[in-house]
Amino acid sequence: MTGSAGPLHPSVRRAIAAGEPPSVHSIDALVGEQAGTLGDEGRAATARGMLDRLLGLGPLAQLASDSLVTDLLVNGDGAVWVDRGNGVERVMAEIPLEDLRPLAVRLAGVAGRRLDDAQPWVDGVLPGGVRLHAVLPPLADGPHLSLRFARHRPGGVASLERLGTVTPQLATLLRGLVRARASLVVTGGTGAGKTTVLAALVAECGVDERVVVVEDVRELDPAHPHVVRLQGRGSNVEGVGGVTLVDLVRQALRMRPDRLVVGEVRGGEVRELLAALNTGHEGGMSTVHANGPEEVPARFEALGALAGMSRGGVHAQLREALHVVVHVVRRGAARRVDRVGVVVPDPREAGAVRVVVAASSRPEGLVAGPGRDRLLQLVPSVAADCEWAVPC
Repeated sequence: MTGSAGPLHPSVRRAIAAGEPPSVHSIDALVGEQAGTLGDEGRAATARGMLDRLLGLGPLAQLASDSLVTDLLVNGDGAVWVDRGNGVERVMAEIPLEDLRPLAVRLAGVAGRRLDDAQPWVDGVLPGGVRLHAVLPPLADGPHLSLRFARHRPGGVASLERLGTVTPQLATLLRGLVRARASLVVTGGTGAGKTTVLAALVAECGVDERVVVVEDVRELDPAHPHVVRLQGRGSNVEGVGGVTLVDLVRQALRMRPDRLVVGEVRGGEVRELLAALNTGHEGGMSTVHANGPEEVPARFEALGALAGMSRGGVHAQLREALHVVVHVVRRGAARRVDRVGVVVPDPREAGAVRVVVAASSRPEGLVAGPGRDRLLQLVPSVAADCEWAVPC
């Protein structure tokens, strides 16, 4: 972890007290005044330390610079944990308790959010796309800080191949689904790689397509030339001014999207999303937390209930709105697309739908599931372009 930069220069303290946030240039100028005593190396080290403390991640900066770290967690006792791809592990470092809350509050400010006793939690994005979440007492037993780093900017499905997330056969299938404008959701557990896969699929959309992305907190960064991003915000101290995903999905539909992408469906916005996909907005995409493709209808039922939708109403919408489920799993350091499911009528209940597996990914090829015929209806080219390990 980075060493201390020492006491703040009096000029910096005065600037902060006067409400003038320090800048990179002002810090460099102040440190430059001490160049004669610090020397070139000392000047550079002091400037870096001040930048970390005032504008950056402070004592977490060194850990954050590790390209393998995807999650950096600080618990209320000051213990620091990281995920380098093999699960969460504790590091030999601690944040002094007296420094933890000020650090969390300062980072919230950098993200343009408020964090205090009246608003004791925050979700935001730091410069560089770092996802910030923090919680203060009494909601937790101390200030808790969570940082998530977007280490990969998928340039399309080819980037997933390079990461080992998909096999060549599965890559061909995913490209075919995007070209066919199949509406899909990416499912999986926390940290499985849903956002990475979704960003890669969005990057496969035609360059002449206008993609409108709706997120609660910005995470998606697809490599596509025409992306419009809408991001929600919380209420102010008076409890007004909040913008929800429901609001944003409605606004997105007025912005002439060729593709509507909702970063994560987890509430009442499911109603607007399903309605949009049923009214000509083909090829929409989103992510949903689910342990398997088969659980997606039940997950949508639960989300629909939050929006006042009946079970029958949810299934009626799903029947035409959703075509495909792409399921991502994590095994240790490996994140990969494991199965592709399709939405089909449920023979056990009139008007209901279910999700059945159409293809499972294996190194030797795609293993066909009971939904393969429906998949071929959506993407006829898959039959010829993909190598199937188990013939049907």
